[in-house]
Amino acid sequence: MSDESLLGRVRNNPLFKSFLFYSAFRAVYGLGILFIAYFFATATESPWWTTILIFIGSMIFSRLLFKFIKQKFGASTEPSE
Repeated sequence: MSDESLLGRVRNNPLFKSFLFYSAFRAVYGLGILFIAYFFATATESPWWTTILIFIGSMIFSRLLFKFIKQKFGASTEPSE
């Protein structure tokens, strides 16, 4: 197979690379947030809605963190915009 094949063009596409990076980021970050929320919900005496607040705060924080990582490491495209 040459680099001109469909697979080679897809792998070299900056949008595809950005999508893979974003997917890996969301998988690792999402798993971490699930563990934190589960621990917080089961090990503390807080009301149930505090876990929802953790998830809402996580959505905002993850976007800010991802934008910071993209600026720091120079990703060229943004998959969600």
